[in-house]
Amino acid sequence: MGYRNLRECIDDLAATRQLVRVETPVDANLEAAEIHCRVNQAGGPAVLFTQVKNCAFPMVCNLFGTIDRARYIFRDSLDHVRRLIEMKIDPRVILKHPSQWVGAARTAFTLLPKQVTAGPVLDNQTTIDRLPQLKCWPNDGGAFITLPLVYTEDPDHFGWRNSNLGMYRVQMSGGQYRANEEIGLHYQIHRGIGVHHAAAVRQGEPLKVNIFVGGAPAMMVAAVMPLPEGMPELSFAGALGRRRIPLIDGTIAASRHPHRGPLPKGEGGRQLPIYAEADFCICGTVDPQRTLPEGPFGDHLGYYSVAHEFPVLRVERVYHRTDAIWPFTVVGRPPQEDTVFGKLIHELTGPIIPTVISGVRAVHAVDAAGVHPLLLAIGSERYTPFAELARPQELLTQANAILGQGQLSLAKYLLIVNGADDPQLDIQNVEQFFLHVLRRIDWRRDLHFQTCTTIDTLDYSGGRLNEGSKVVIAATGPARRELPTELPPNLRLPDGFRDPKVCLPGVLAVSGPKYSIADGNADKIVSQFCAAISPTDSVNGFPLIVIVDDSQFTAKTLANFLWVTFTRSNPAADIDGIGAFCENKHWGCTGSLVIDARLKPHHAAPLEADPEVARRVDPLFARGGPLAGMG
Repeated sequence: MGYRNLRECIDDLAATRQLVRVETPVDANLEAAEIHCRVNQAGGPAVLFTQVKNCAFPMVCNLFGTIDRARYIFRDSLDHVRRLIEMKIDPRVILKHPSQWVGAARTAFTLLPKQVTAGPVLDNQTTIDRLPQLKCWPNDGGAFITLPLVYTEDPDHFGWRNSNLGMYRVQMSGGQYRANEEIGLHYQIHRGIGVHHAAAVRQGEPLKVNIFVGGAPAMMVAAVMPLPEGMPELSFAGALGRRRIPLIDGTIAASRHPHRGPLPKGEGGRQLPIYAEADFCICGTVDPQRTLPEGPFGDHLGYYSVAHEFPVLRVERVYHRTDAIWPFTVVGRPPQEDTVFGKLIHELTGPIIPTVISGVRAVHAVDAAGVHPLLLAIGSERYTPFAELARPQELLTQANAILGQGQLSLAKYLLIVNGADDPQLDIQNVEQFFLHVLRRIDWRRDLHFQTCTTIDTLDYSGGRLNEGSKVVIAATGPARRELPTELPPNLRLPDGFRDPKVCLPGVLAVSGPKYSIADGNADKIVSQFCAAISPTDSVNGFPLIVIVDDSQFTAKTLANFLWVTFTRSNPAADIDGIGAFCENKHWGCTGSLVIDARLKPHHAAPLEADPEVARRVDPLFARGGPLAGMG
């Protein structure tokens, strides 16, 4: 059976030597995060900090640090969950092999949470300042909860069946928040909590929110799953954990542990249920009329998301179990621990993609590029079965369908190809996929832009929160070119552009002038680069050219190329081309496509660790230390 709570998981990982205990006192301010990052990058074990400075609670990190450990944690349930997904895809498989589905029927029972009258989470009460004050990056705006389980219900339709459990970072200190009374609640666009918040705003009533920390690992995975609209995360957590999720009636809990001080008008009445096996629970309400600046925060694109106005949670009660452990993670430039979440989600949900979007065989959000900035897709071309007419047709229909699906709609660059052109194409092999596209792409017709639209909340390439553009790059048909792997001997670059480096076959990185606000011509630099080169010049042998601040860094690894190119560019503003033209409002180019991926003043600042903090934790990784050889 699955783990009932976090303690059971930690004990099991320790018994199987997949967890290391650190008895040396560690500071939750930067030190714990530095240690986590080093261990995670080394593919190391989970880490339990038994002595956290100025805090009574131990902390644990890197639980999901490797895909093998994630599979181990859910070893009893992954097959059952996959079978449930298969049942949704095609119930006829049950009739063909009924003996295989006995376990699936049992798993289906775990979809229903169970009501309990008490639970260990209600054993004690505390205050926000006594919780571990985790700060991950030097310029973060305060301490954050990085693995929160934020629970809300639809104000128009109460009950767990209309609930949302999401992982939205929570700022516990700093900024303008009143200590122990207010915390910041951040959520990204297209998240389920936004629907509930909007309903509360319409009603003019506070939104009830419970924030759980810890509990069964299945709850953490469920909180990040892109589930279909109307499927509660609590149900998925039950199936993945092979246990019904125990919920305590929140109204009963509130009566046993009354709020300190009178509740403002309109905030009494029904309370949200409390997850009985959580390690911590913060109960509160969001005032529909009040926001405060939240952030900065070092986020998973590898930059600081800057401070913006976000909802404020007024804290009413903070519960914790007697043996509570504080789980945390660190996000930053990929790969990080959340990369494993993505891999696990793909293993579970990948088979259902063709049933959701007709003709689409597979999709892959590229982690190295920050997930939402770059999405790859393999589709189908069935409109006209004549090779001589090969051009993207149905692929464009499928691209529009992809961009209409939940979080997939936040994709900024969508590259889609015809699966029939290479049935062996592996969508997880990003380099292979790029070469397939670049051999076939026709920049005169195969670029399709969406402007003045929404992009990921954490992506600042568009200049404003949630605003930017998208481009669909669709390729089909036989290969039309060979891709160069070396610089041509007669390569000529305009003045100010230097140090060309081959990133991939057919992809060239060029160092350009630094973007400067003082230079009134800064926005035109790349256009001038394109205008200075003839479509017949040898550089056009590279179908894709990227103008960057440091071409050597960009070309050093595939991951560097993906991160720089797709996190630092806004398609409509930063794509240009040699021999560019616009015909009937369609933009294209006859020569190379050129992307301006330089850092610009409106971009968020890249994350950098504090070397002094690194020096302080070095002894833990030295010979004889508990983490020797891991960092």
